Amino acid sequence: MFDRYPLLEGYFDEVIGPDGQPRQIAKSMWQQISKLSAQDLADRRAKLEAEIRAQGISFTVYSDSENIDRAWPLDLLPRIIGAREWDATQRGLEQRLKALNLFIDDLYNDQQVLKDGIVPSDLILKSGNFRPECLGVKPAHGVWAHVCGSDLVRDAAGQLLVLEDNLRVPSGVSYMLENRNLMKRVMPELFESIDVLPTQHYPNALLETLESLSPRSGSQPTVAVLTPGIFNSAYFEHCYLAQQMGAELVEGADLFVDTDDCVYMRTIHGPERVDVIYRRIDDAFMDPEVFRADSTLGVPGLMRAWRAGNVAIANAPGAGVADDKAVYAYVPDLIRYYLNEEPAIGNVPTYLCQRPDECAYVLEHLDQLVVKPVNESGGYGLTIGPHASEAELAHCAEEIRANPRNWIAQPMLNLSTVPTLCEGKVVPRHVDLRPFVLQGSHTQCTTGGLCRVALVEGSLVVNSSQGGGSKDMWVIDDGGAI
Repeated sequence: MFDRYPLLEGYFDEVIGPDGQPRQIAKSMWQQISKLSAQDLADRRAKLEAEIRAQGISFTVYSDSENIDRAWPLDLLPRIIGAREWDATQRGLEQRLKALNLFIDDLYNDQQVLKDGIVPSDLILKSGNFRPECLGVKPAHGVWAHVCGSDLVRDAAGQLLVLEDNLRVPSGVSYMLENRNLMKRVMPELFESIDVLPTQHYPNALLETLESLSPRSGSQPTVAVLTPGIFNSAYFEHCYLAQQMGAELVEGADLFVDTDDCVYMRTIHGPERVDVIYRRIDDAFMDPEVFRADSTLGVPGLMRAWRAGNVAIANAPGAGVADDKAVYAYVPDLIRYYLNEEPAIGNVPTYLCQRPDECAYVLEHLDQLVVKPVNESGGYGLTIGPHASEAELAHCAEEIRANPRNWIAQPMLNLSTVPTLCEGKVVPRHVDLRPFVLQGSHTQCTTGGLCRVALVEGSLVVNSSQGGGSKDMWVIDDGGAI
């Protein structure tokens, strides 16, 4: 089964080299897995699926007619990266988040970056994610995006690049943690022979970050995870992280803002003040007094309490202004501008349809490009030019002409592949990676991240909502700095 592994021409496989032999970093893992028969793998797969069902690890797919809960799809074969390479990647991601937070803080205060022409003013001030209600606010440590999930891809040359940054309410870290727990139970012998660096410190690191934001010094902060409720696709994660941190899991109706502009939680013992809210709802639903008046998910007066400095919110309202695929194109310039450093990790080349010359190029080459709306996520709204029909391309062109600001385009990347178990066969499938970077009083990055895999043959869309699955991501100690 392993000897017949089919390399895809033009794609970088992260485990098997062009000579058909395992790469150096993968040899130990590959040798261990190769000892397993097809029946062994089938038995382990069945045990894995039973564990997932027993623990209720699920995600929700939204369809036109219903919401469908599905068992979390985890592949048995891990993805690996060496600690040396990860150390450099981690530094690049931390550098990136520091620059983005300086950028957001500048936008809501001095706006020097706009005055200096580093980023066009209309790109920001006309953005749906720019919140004038946040002007003049100075959050703790000058940090607005406390949790960032930047999606990484590896191109045909084997180079890791940032595909996009997620700065509003990035999700998926609970699945990263559960993937490791599940793999330890189902494939324990691999961890006995391979030095895999741990990931399980993340809940403590997240709690430490959140507590560093507390407006009250000298007391143990009360931290709450604000969830939209059980019908949200990430509800499993909200519960999981609250439980792991020892934080309160609350919905909007559980909180209120009193006349002192402080946030309180309703408890059986009476009101308890909340110091830090890890919010998992979008800006528009946070406070019906300021944003959507019809929202029942948020807390009336929450923005008033936040502006008064009486509660910290992570990620802060307005942080989504930098979670924009058009702003993404300027991140290398922002790193140079704010940090006076060269980017340690690169971007994917990006065309902004807001620029007339680039828009013309995109329209002429639609069949060769991947076109994305700037504020969608989850793989929705994509037009993958080489795989699109004439009708789809025509509709895409019409959408771009109607609202150029809303669209970017990128070259079709030959995403790297990794061996994946599909229907009893080990085959190459395309992957991406979402590490999570935390910033509060200091900055830190996960050891690895959520690895997503396109389970459908030939597909480049890895999102679970689009039929993708997941892998446990291993950072292997190869003598690097981690």
